[in-house]
Amino acid sequence: MRIIFMGTPEFAVESLKVLVENNCNVVAVVTAPDKPIGRGQKIGMSAVKEYVLNHAPEIPVLQPEKLKAPAFLDELKSYQADLQIVVAFRMLPEVVWDMPPLGTFNLHGSLLPQYRGAAPINWAIINGEKETGVTTFFLKHEIDTGSVIFQEKEPIHEDDNVGTVYERLMHIGANLVLKTVRAIEAGSYPQEPQNENQELKHAPKIFKETCEINWNQPAKAVYDFVRGLSPYPAAWTTLQEKGCKVYKTRIVNNFEPASDVSVGQWVSDNKNYLYFKCSDAFLAIEELQLEMKKRMNIGDFLRGNKL
Repeated sequence: MRIIFMGTPEFAVESLKVLVENNCNVVAVVTAPDKPIGRGQKIGMSAVKEYVLNHAPEIPVLQPEKLKAPAFLDELKSYQADLQIVVAFRMLPEVVWDMPPLGTFNLHGSLLPQYRGAAPINWAIINGEKETGVTTFFLKHEIDTGSVIFQEKEPIHEDDNVGTVYERLMHIGANLVLKTVRAIEAGSYPQEPQNENQELKHAPKIFKETCEINWNQPAKAVYDFVRGLSPYPAAWTTLQEKGCKVYKTRIVNNFEPASDVSVGQWVSDNKNYLYFKCSDAFLAIEELQLEMKKRMNIGDFLRGNKL
């Protein structure tokens, strides 16, 4: 079975790696164009391209600027793929996903139909979910709505953040991609329509303004918000008129400040703790990064920054 793989970040690399190591016939890879990165604006390549160059250089890499460009479509067609696989890539036009005879399937980082959208892992943690997972499904017109092939569940632990869940789902998802390929190859696989007869939660793209902490919420909600954005892109607040990224927090029980503290205000002993007042309790900041400073734990921070 001739396969074209489409993906860009590290999350996609693991799936491609599993396919290559299990001798699946990947005839081409499609990934994002190289682009300038960092302050030096050096040209950087996607994690997927880097993997191919280092571990499977015989596989051609396509990097289209526009997915509807006639030259790209002709080149894609020339590989005569039976199946296309999409993992963490951009939205495909129908002329691309409808090209192979066996269709195009996607790996999504949630238990569809819940958390359709660009940031499913983040929003599941932000919303305090106890469980998430991965889904393989066939692409169709509306984003993340096609027939489900397979799903795999994964618990979200109280001390998880988006980094730890991302890492686990990346490996679980890669094995699910292989399972899906084997089932399609054998001609025996489920195609279940997504059940929309339930309240659906969404996972829209996250922007800087999305990441600002709202201290008017209960401490548990802020705790989940922080871990749902840690380590990247990171929740943030203002501390002494400077932007401050917050990576790790802890709910504080039975803390009685010496004087009244309003919601959103902080108290500190300038040695060991920095507590912010939420609507119902205090939240301890355990790891943070003040504007123009490096990331550090609260003890190191307070030793060098008197509040």
